[in-house]
Amino acid sequence: MSPTLLLLFVFCATFALVVVGLYFATNLLKLTVRTDEHGNLIDGNAEAGDGGPLLLRKENVSSISFWAELLERFHFSQKLRRLIGDAGLGWSVGRFTSMMLLGGASTAVLLSRIEWLPLVGVGVGGVFGISAPFLYVRSKKAKRFSQFDEHFPDALDSLGRAMRAGHSLSAGMELVAYEAAQPVSGELRKVLEEWRLGRSWDQALENFVERIPLLSVSQFAAAVRMQSRTGGKLHEILARISEGLRDSSSLDGEIRAISAHGKLTGGVLTALPIGIALTLNYTAPGHLDILVQNPVGRYLIVTAVVFLIAAHFVIRKILDIRI
Repeated sequence: MSPTLLLLFVFCATFALVVVGLYFATNLLKLTVRTDEHGNLIDGNAEAGDGGPLLLRKENVSSISFWAELLERFHFSQKLRRLIGDAGLGWSVGRFTSMMLLGGASTAVLLSRIEWLPLVGVGVGGVFGISAPFLYVRSKKAKRFSQFDEHFPDALDSLGRAMRAGHSLSAGMELVAYEAAQPVSGELRKVLEEWRLGRSWDQALENFVERIPLLSVSQFAAAVRMQSRTGGKLHEILARISEGLRDSSSLDGEIRAISAHGKLTGGVLTALPIGIALTLNYTAPGHLDILVQNPVGRYLIVTAVVFLIAAHFVIRKILDIRI
């Protein structure tokens, strides 16, 4: 058998083994068996809160029935759906998990072709391959929330001016929902559509806060609720909230500028050992061969790579200052 066919066979076998293992593990562990307050069994495929009326049909976990049935047995599928929605991606949970499994399996298969790499290194590489799509979605979520924070004060100003001109809250929301920048426009449009479909403003705003768990959104929802109960000039409250958000954004910019030096230093420290190893191997060929030929040296290489990656994320976490 040619090396290419062997690699393809190992890849397909690894992926199939992971999927089949997950399927039988969920059947054995009975993860979906739950009981209600009377002790009756509840179907594991039913989501929490399905007893109440839904305005919109919920999206399926996956278009493949087998894969959807498998994922619905895990409670984390709803968290993954929430994460994908926060990132603003149109992926399904089935597609996302398939990408994670394919990434881990393909990375492990490719690393297994390196003869001197120990089995631990193959496993660590597979874990990083599985984590790569998850980290990508997390970064998209952070970027989307940052864009929302940037454009939300302008949307509040527009809404305040519309209400000052005599428009109602719903009319002002409609104007802002179709004129504001994304992702603010899309989220406000969802609030407006929920209200049109029969939800109260409190329910629509509560869902808004759940989708965008930011302080600015919580302040906006609280201001609208307070105005609906006690009355008052909502446009003045929105103007003050907008001014406070701009001051907070300015402070965040100063903090990011200060921490940029530390992040750059962390990147240099992460790349420095790799650069030194490549330079040494170029200037003195064979000097590092002992690390590859000796079993202990192979484990040292894997350990060093793992510590470098872990140190990079630790440095970025330390410099992620929140106010």
